[in-house]
Amino acid sequence: MQLKHAPAAVSAVFDDPSLVSAAGIVPVMRLADAVGLRELADRQLTVPTDKGANAGLKVSSLVGGMLAGADSVDDMNLLRHGGMGKLFAGVYAPSTLGSFLRSFTFGHVRQLDAVASRVLAGLAAHAPVISPPPAGGFVFVDIDDTVVEVHSAGKQGAGIGYSRVRGLNAALVTASTDRSAPVILTQRLRRGQVNSPRGADRLIGDALSTLTRTGAGGPVLVRADSAYYGHPTVSRAVKAGADVSVTVKRNPAVLAAIAAIGEDAWTPIEYPNATCDPDTGEVISHAHVAEIPFTAFSKKPKKDQIPGRLIVRRVKAHHDPRDTPALFDTWRYHAFFTTVPTTHLDTVAADRVHRAHAIIEHIHADLKNGPLAHLPSGLFAANSAWLVLATIAFNLTRAAGVIADQAGRLAKATTATIRRTLIHIPARLARSARRTTMHLPAAWPWETAYNRLFANTHAPPPAAIT
Repeated sequence: MQLKHAPAAVSAVFDDPSLVSAAGIVPVMRLADAVGLRELADRQLTVPTDKGANAGLKVSSLVGGMLAGADSVDDMNLLRHGGMGKLFAGVYAPSTLGSFLRSFTFGHVRQLDAVASRVLAGLAAHAPVISPPPAGGFVFVDIDDTVVEVHSAGKQGAGIGYSRVRGLNAALVTASTDRSAPVILTQRLRRGQVNSPRGADRLIGDALSTLTRTGAGGPVLVRADSAYYGHPTVSRAVKAGADVSVTVKRNPAVLAAIAAIGEDAWTPIEYPNATCDPDTGEVISHAHVAEIPFTAFSKKPKKDQIPGRLIVRRVKAHHDPRDTPALFDTWRYHAFFTTVPTTHLDTVAADRVHRAHAIIEHIHADLKNGPLAHLPSGLFAANSAWLVLATIAFNLTRAAGVIADQAGRLAKATTATIRRTLIHIPARLARSARRTTMHLPAAWPWETAYNRLFANTHAPPPAAIT
C-alpha cells in the first residue's frame, strides 16, 4: 500500500457533525434493547437515587462503550462524537458514569449479576448462542479464574496471588458445545490473593441456574482443573444433575489408584495437534491413557462420596541425551476424575473432552484484550460491576456474530474480530422524510453479514396472537 498524494495535498479537519465511527453499535444495541437490558437494570438496581438515577441508561452507555472498544471510564467518550447524538439518547459523560460505578456496593453487584443472567437468557431466545450438542454430546460448563494485573497497591483487594503479579482475581464460568463458541454464564471478581476454589460452589450453582434459564438442551458436563477438585464444588455440580470432569490433586488415594493400573491397560494415543505438558511446559504428541474405577472423597461419610472413574494420562519423562542412558522408561502421570459412564465416553474420548477445558483460556484472553485491559477504579465494588458489564458486552458480541454469520467464522470469532468487522464501520448520517439513513462504505468486505445483523435486529415485532 502506498499513499497517492503528497503530504501538502492532504489535510484533516474534525468538523463533520454527521459522521459516526462505529455504526455497528446500532444493531447490537438494538439487540440489547430487544432482550431488555435497560429495563432489567432499571428494575433490578437499587443504586442510591443521586447516583443511580436512570440506571438502565447508564448501564447501556457503559456496555455500548465497551462494544466500541472502551477499556476505561475515560474511553466512554468514544460515544460522544459526530452524529452519535442523532442515533442515541442518554449518552452520559465519563465523569457521570464513573460516579455511577463508584456508588455500587456488593449487593448492587449481585443485582447486576441478575441482570447479566437474564440478558443471556434473552439472547438465547433471539439467537442460538448455545446450540444443542450433537447426539451423544454435552453442554460444556467450564470454570476457571485469571488474575487481572493492576499497577497500584491502592486498589481495594489487590494482591499478589498464584501468578506472582499484583492484581485482582476474576473467576468465570462459560458454556459451550461442539457447535457453538463459549458464552459467559456468570462471573465474580475476588481479591488478588484468593484461593481459586473459594466460592466456586456458589459460582457453579449460579451458572447452572443461568444455563437452565437459557433453555439449553442436552446433558451438562462441568470441567475444571485441579484447583477446583474439592467436595463443595464437585458435589454442587453433581447434585444439580451435571456430570463432572475435574483434574485431581496428587493425594495418597490417587497415587494408589494409579499404581494399581496394570501395564496391559494402557492405550497409546497420538495428538494431531501437539499439546503442552502442564508440569514441564514441553510440547508432547504421544502419550498413553488408562482408567480405573475411583470413588472421590472416600474419607468422607458414604453419603458424601462420589463414585466415578479415574482417567490417567502418562507421558515419558524428559531425558537429556547427554546424560547416562536410562535403564528403563520413567513416566509422568496426569489424572482427572469424571462421573461420565464408560458407555457415554470411552477412555480416549474422555481424555480428549477433558483437555478441551482449555477453551476457557481464550475467553480470559479475549476479555483482557478488551474491557479487562484495565480495572478502572480504586474501589472493589466498582471494578466488580465493571467485570459484569464486560461479560454482558461479550455475550452481546457473541450473539451478534451468530446472527450475522451463523454458518461462518463470525459465529465463533473473538470480540476483536467482531468489533473490527461488524462494529467499527464508519457511517455518514443523512435524514430525509423523518427517516435517518446510515451511509456505510462501499465494498465493505463483511457487508452481507452486517446487513443480516441489521435486518434481524430491526425487524418488526411479531404479530400478537389473539
